[in-house]
Amino acid sequence: MSNVTVITGFILMGFSDIKALQTLCGVFFLVMYMAALISNLIIITLITLDLHLQTPMYFFLKNLSMLDVFFVSVPIPNFFINSLTHNNSISILGCVFQVFLMTPFAAGEVFILTIMSYDRYVAICSPLHYQTLMSSDTCLLMVTVSWAIGILIGAIYTAGTFSMPFCGSNVISQIFCDIPSLLSMLCSKTLVVIYSSLGIGVCVGMFCFICVVISYSYIFSTVLKIPTTKGQSKAFATCIPHLTVFTVFIATACFVYVKPPSYVPSITDRVFSVLYTVLPPTLNPVIYSLRNTDVKCALRRLQQNLYPRASLHVRP
Repeated sequence: MSNVTVITGFILMGFSDIKALQTLCGVFFLVMYMAALISNLIIITLITLDLHLQTPMYFFLKNLSMLDVFFVSVPIPNFFINSLTHNNSISILGCVFQVFLMTPFAAGEVFILTIMSYDRYVAICSPLHYQTLMSSDTCLLMVTVSWAIGILIGAIYTAGTFSMPFCGSNVISQIFCDIPSLLSMLCSKTLVVIYSSLGIGVCVGMFCFICVVISYSYIFSTVLKIPTTKGQSKAFATCIPHLTVFTVFIATACFVYVKPPSYVPSITDRVFSVLYTVLPPTLNPVIYSLRNTDVKCALRRLQQNLYPRASLHVRP
């Protein structure tokens, strides 16, 4: 029987072995993390407090921002601490928590983005039935199911991945504990249950992607039939932000997970692993609020309520 070294902890690869660059990277991504955190919390606060934003579209946007806050808060603070202390080690228990938390938040984000595409489909293609099809109870049910399925997937992946011992190299070629890297370290080669669960995850992701594509094919065909250019522009304005957010999230996720295995990890892989966790949560509030009149008006109303005297000196 060959000697096998059982892994009791992992090493998360950073961007550089130079301590000064490690610190610089940590500070840079901390700034991005704070930007993502603050902007998403502003969106959540506005939608919660402003009565004008109590619609299904903004209800889903609030849940998307909540998922973004949770998702980005799992790996980046740990990466920042590791960069400052120059210690990239993480225990198996720490990896368990990262996988268990990141998987549900990522899955929930895909589900919410899929629901948002259906919301836009109903609003544009069946406006007369919108209130009936997108009632508050229906929206709450869809969001609850999305969170529940995400938690279930996270529990299955975590239980399957960490139910067997790890051996061999303990170096993870990402800045967080990702499932493909962990699977390559498992001592057992009988991974039918784990790869079956991964297959289910891929099927669910493909199903969501197909649903979004079908929704937008109907949306674009309907919008192109609108006789006025102004009407087409207004319809596109409500769809392009969501489509952009969905594309950014799927593109960065695919680069991290859906790519040929690399035995020599590159700096590009590690950069995209960080972008996958930081870029979508940072861009989502900007994309949805930068040109969104309703959100900007809600922000002005909130400022007026917080600083009523100052608002008297501001001319419209």
